[in-house]
Amino acid sequence: MKNHRVLRNILIDLVCAGLALIIFALFHHVLPRQQQSLGIVISNPYKTDTEENGSGLAIPEKTMLIASAGISDSSRTAAKGGRQNNGGRGGGSNGKGGSALTEDGGESAAEAEDTTPISEKFAEKYTDTVVTTENSYSSPDISVTVTEETLGRTTYYLADIYVRDITCFQAALAGNTYGSGFRDSIEDMALLNNALVAVNGDYYGNTSEGVVIRNGVIYRANRTDCDVCVLYYDGSMEVMPGQSFSVEEAVQNGAWQAWTFGPALLDTDGSVLTAFASTSRIISANPRTAIGYYEPGHYCMVVVDGRGESAGITLPALSQLFYDLGCKAAYNLDGGNSSIMVWQSAVINNPSGGGRESSDALLITEVNDYE
Repeated sequence: MKNHRVLRNILIDLVCAGLALIIFALFHHVLPRQQQSLGIVISNPYKTDTEENGSGLAIPEKTMLIASAGISDSSRTAAKGGRQNNGGRGGGSNGKGGSALTEDGGESAAEAEDTTPISEKFAEKYTDTVVTTENSYSSPDISVTVTEETLGRTTYYLADIYVRDITCFQAALAGNTYGSGFRDSIEDMALLNNALVAVNGDYYGNTSEGVVIRNGVIYRANRTDCDVCVLYYDGSMEVMPGQSFSVEEAVQNGAWQAWTFGPALLDTDGSVLTAFASTSRIISANPRTAIGYYEPGHYCMVVVDGRGESAGITLPALSQLFYDLGCKAAYNLDGGNSSIMVWQSAVINNPSGGGRESSDALLITEVNDYE
C-alpha cells in the first residue's frame, strides 16, 4: 500500500511538472515580447542634405548602428540607375511557397525604368491644397483614389496611390514596438498614424525568419526561402528571392521598407506567373492583401474579400489582376482573416471572420502639415 502511495505521488508530481511546462511554453509564446533588433538605420543615399529618419517608430534602446550609405557619386548613379543584385533570381522552396522567380538574364522591370526623381513625376496628380472627396484625396505630396471593383464573383478594393515623397509610404508596428506577440487592429494603427489608407502587412511577428525593414530601420535580416519585397528611398520596388537579399546592398541602395511573405505575383519582367511553389490551400481562392508597383512614385494596394459573398481569389488570378492593372511588380502579403483595408479612418471591406489584429500595417500618410 505504501508503495502505491509513493508511486501515486510521483505520478502527480510528474503531471504537475508537465502542466507547468506546458503553461510556461504557451505564455512564453503568446505573451508580447520585445525582440532584439539589428537596429541599423539606413540613410537616404539620394538626399544631399542631412535629414532625420521619418519612421515615427520607437528606435531600439540598444546603441544604433547608423548605416550611412557612404557611396560615391559613381556608386550613387549605379544604384539609382539599376539595382545591383547578387545574381540569385532562382529561389528555393519552403512551407510558405519559396520563390517562383527565375533568372532571365535580362534587365528586370525595376532596372528598365527611368531615373527621374519621384518629386518631379506626376505633377498633374497633386494639388496645391488638400482636396478630398468620398473616394479620393490629393495634396502637394499625395494622391489616392480608392474604388470597389468586381471580378466575377469576387469583390476587391483598389487604392491607386501617387506619392511625391517616399516617406509618405510608411509602415506601422503594433504597440509601436518590434517583437512577437504585439498585435493591434489595422484601424487603430491607421488612426494612430493619421493614415489616409492602410492595409495589413506581412504579420512579421508570427515568425522569426525573413527580412523586416520598417521606415528605414533594419530590424531583422534572417535567412528565408520566401520572396522578399523591398521598397527603396528612390521610390523603386523590387521583389527578390529571400536568398538574394543582402544587408549590405540594402544599406547601399537605400532600402526604405522590406516585407517577407509572398510569393511574388509577377515575374521579373512584369509577366504573369501561372505556377507557384506552394500548397494547393495557399494557391486556392482566399481573401488577399497585396501591393503593386507601376514605377517610382506610383503604387497600388489591393484587398480582396473572400469566404463569404465574395469568392476570394487564387494566386494565378491575382497575378493576372496585377498584370491587367499594368503593374511591373506585385507582392502578396498576409491574407485570410487579416485582409483589411482602412480608408480615411474606417474599414471599407468585409474582412473574413470579422478580421483579426496584426503585428504591422502598410499606410499612406502626410509627412507635412497642409491644414
